Amino acid sequence: MDYASLASGSKGNCHAIRHKDSILLVDAGLSLRQIERRMILIGWDFSFIKGMAITHEHNDHISALPVLLRNTSWKFLLTPLTKKAVELKLHIIIPDNRWVPVESGSQLKFDPWTIRAFPLPHDAVDPVAFRFENEDRSLAVITDLGHISQAVRQCCDGLETLVIESNYDEQMLIDGNYTPELKARILSKVGHLSNEDTAGLLKTMNTSCLNRVVLAHLSEENNHVDLARASAALALSDTRAHICIAEQHNPVLLSS
Repeated sequence: MDYASLASGSKGNCHAIRHKDSILLVDAGLSLRQIERRMILIGWDFSFIKGMAITHEHNDHISALPVLLRNTSWKFLLTPLTKKAVELKLHIIIPDNRWVPVESGSQLKFDPWTIRAFPLPHDAVDPVAFRFENEDRSLAVITDLGHISQAVRQCCDGLETLVIESNYDEQMLIDGNYTPELKARILSKVGHLSNEDTAGLLKTMNTSCLNRVVLAHLSEENNHVDLARASAALALSDTRAHICIAEQHNPVLLSS
């Protein structure tokens, strides 16, 4: 199972997972033109895209949905509550024949993958993380959460590849220029994960099968690549896991 971050950060998020001639995207925070351009850059065939899973209704995860509905035949995987929130926010309708219902806490089959959705602690109506499995491979995309819940730990159990948020350095956030209200939101139990939070998960999770960790959704204002990487590397020092950083403006490819 191959993975690529097409974009990751507060300006837009889109992840891609490939198995043979099938590609599934996660989140619609990147324009259709940019999705196609960045897939060309990593050598992936745009025509292999079968669908897109949506984690929650915040703008940096859904902004391209109206154009994608008009210009593709993709299926869209999302929970009923997220679907309703997206439709109200963007003034669109996702037709039933384009919608694959997802239930938080359950699993479904889609093309070559078994997909499990896990609830996340975030300030959205029904946010989820997705875990993808096929053959002997497993990968999870877990971003936009304020703390490490038991469901998150279950999602991570025995993973081969983990895409996990490492949003901010706490001191940089506290010293930075964000408003007190925004700082409080980010620091809350339904906000985002700090480098320290992410390292705590990596240190204590089951890493017996873990080969790859992708640090995602790094804040351009309140974090630094070196800080995020060093924190994760220390937590993973007794493992074989390779660390890479998902970027906002360039695709990052990991091949199995």
